[in-house]
Amino acid sequence: MHLLISHAAPTGLQCQAAIAALTLPNLNELLGLLSPMPPLLGSPDTLTPLAERLRANNLGLLGPDGLIPWAATDAQHLGLTKAHGDAGWAWITPCHLNVQSNQVQMDDPKDLKISTQDCESLRAAMKRYFEQDGITLHPLTNGTWLAFGDMFKDLPTASLERVAGASIDAWMPRQENARLLRRLQNEMQMLLYTHAANDARSARGLPTVNAFWVSGTGTPSTSPLITTERMDHVDTLRQSAVRDDAHAWAQAWQSLDSTVLANLLQRARAGKTVQLTLCGERMAVTLELKERPWWERIQQRFSTSSPQQLLQTL
Repeated sequence: MHLLISHAAPTGLQCQAAIAALTLPNLNELLGLLSPMPPLLGSPDTLTPLAERLRANNLGLLGPDGLIPWAATDAQHLGLTKAHGDAGWAWITPCHLNVQSNQVQMDDPKDLKISTQDCESLRAAMKRYFEQDGITLHPLTNGTWLAFGDMFKDLPTASLERVAGASIDAWMPRQENARLLRRLQNEMQMLLYTHAANDARSARGLPTVNAFWVSGTGTPSTSPLITTERMDHVDTLRQSAVRDDAHAWAQAWQSLDSTVLANLLQRARAGKTVQLTLCGERMAVTLELKERPWWERIQQRFSTSSPQQLLQTL
């Protein structure tokens, strides 16, 4: 079992200050049983967050920053690449943007609660405009569409993880081949402003859809990475981390410690295969259960960092 916990140590000042007061007895015991592997380094400035790259690597998806081929992989699974090829795919996520005096902020698209009817109504209305720019839209889920077009080839895009609930200004694509994309985004804002689907959403007390975000671009490698055991991703720390809500973040950590980490500890005590990856913005540390002589196990108990010390390094 391999467990990835993202947002284990956010960069927000309030959450950083809350690390010292965390009480995580199950994680503390796990650190005494598991051995650390060499850490992986990341940065809060990359288009692809470190936790997302770890998940991609685990699935055998390779690509430079901002070019992890998530959309192309979905297109392959749906058989769409047989007609269009592997290059030029993207995720299109309907979203709501709040224009403020000094920034443009995106509400978390998960909170939009887009119904199947809304999703198809919006896609049908937007489809013609996308086609004029050589982009074909395909349904995927109620919150995401698949898009195919030449403008997406080799176009690095910021993960939705970077902008959901945050400012989008620093993450907008500025490359020359994104010029048509920026124009299309402006057109869609005008179209959606008076769309019937948004009128119906407003009547139900739901936020309107007034924009879209492009992500998941990249072309699959012809030589995919050989993967190991499938990783389970836990992102329950994310929402409070993005808001820098220290109280909610600490509560979420304590909930994780008493549930999934308690289960992981039981597996480790039983000698079963266990891997735990704790991921912050700047570093991720993977710990695993290894066979060691008894004296090394005792030595580790006295030399292991506390959960607080470890999290402060991430």
